[in-house]
Amino acid sequence: MAISAAIGTPLETCLAQAVKADPALTDAAAVIAAVARSAVEISERIGRGALGGDLAAAGDHNSDGDVQKALDVIAHESVTAALRSAPVAEVASEEAEEVMRLNPDAPLAVAIDPLDGSSNIGVNMAVGMIFGIRPSIKDPANPLASFTTPGSAQIAAGFVTYGPATALILTLGEGTQCYVLDRAEGTFRLTSPAMSVPASAKEFAINASNARHWDAPVKAYIEDCQRGTEGPRDKDYNMRWLASLVADIQRVLTRGGVFLYPGDARKNYARGRLRLLYEVAPVAMLIEQAGGAATDGQTRILDLVATGIHERAPLVCGSTEEVDCVATYYGGGKPDAGRSPLFGQRGLIRS
Repeated sequence: MAISAAIGTPLETCLAQAVKADPALTDAAAVIAAVARSAVEISERIGRGALGGDLAAAGDHNSDGDVQKALDVIAHESVTAALRSAPVAEVASEEAEEVMRLNPDAPLAVAIDPLDGSSNIGVNMAVGMIFGIRPSIKDPANPLASFTTPGSAQIAAGFVTYGPATALILTLGEGTQCYVLDRAEGTFRLTSPAMSVPASAKEFAINASNARHWDAPVKAYIEDCQRGTEGPRDKDYNMRWLASLVADIQRVLTRGGVFLYPGDARKNYARGRLRLLYEVAPVAMLIEQAGGAATDGQTRILDLVATGIHERAPLVCGSTEEVDCVATYYGGGKPDAGRSPLFGQRGLIRS
């Protein structure tokens, strides 16, 4: 349901309001409260920086082959411990190879990235947590049944950004809200009851260092954005890239623009780098509930169905005008795109 509480209202009060209006959200609210408690604990640990130890220290490899940082493990252990006391049957975490079984008879399943943006840990930049809440499906023939449904099956989704302020961006399926941690009280308080992605904006976020690996539609779209008022987009753009999905998406939710993490020609990057279940699908739900759009370039993200818990998917999300425009490039609808070879390579349908 939409949140109608006053600015400054504690998260717990807002969740209680949502449950009163729709008792079916009772279990999801309990899960969100557990995640929020863990986020407060993780925020305090991050806030101590090097005083709390070397949080960027390298350890083992996670499910995707990335080297785990100390904070990856701390965040994973904190949030899974919190979820054990919530109505959660199973958890799909980036930091675990297989599905974690918690409370077998519980009604919900959680897909989670306990720490997004690990590369930023040692340089005092924003990191975060991303989660999606789904119904738990009991199917002995398919141990992944809870996680092999489309993203539209999510009951709720959210992410936490640990930045200058610790923010919780949340949707319960009707609107997207922002809560900020009141550090003095250890409580998240409502700051934006209804986030809204502007339909049009002049910012794009993409890792331009990979330009030589992009496929033709992405090259052409970015090149035409770079051409500004002299190109077919007829407006000047700014580029932003923080290497932290949650921080980039919070900016898009706040002031619009488009975020792109496409597939590219690098080995193992054909479907991008982001994971569908616990990064892409939750972000897509939050963006859509704020009036934006989220696709893999052409197909709506929330229609995609994962076949494995660590499956990847490209992501193009943000202002509807920009997301729709990217789709026209993928559809071959921009035959004059990118006449100025800013990246030294030809784009779509160029002679």
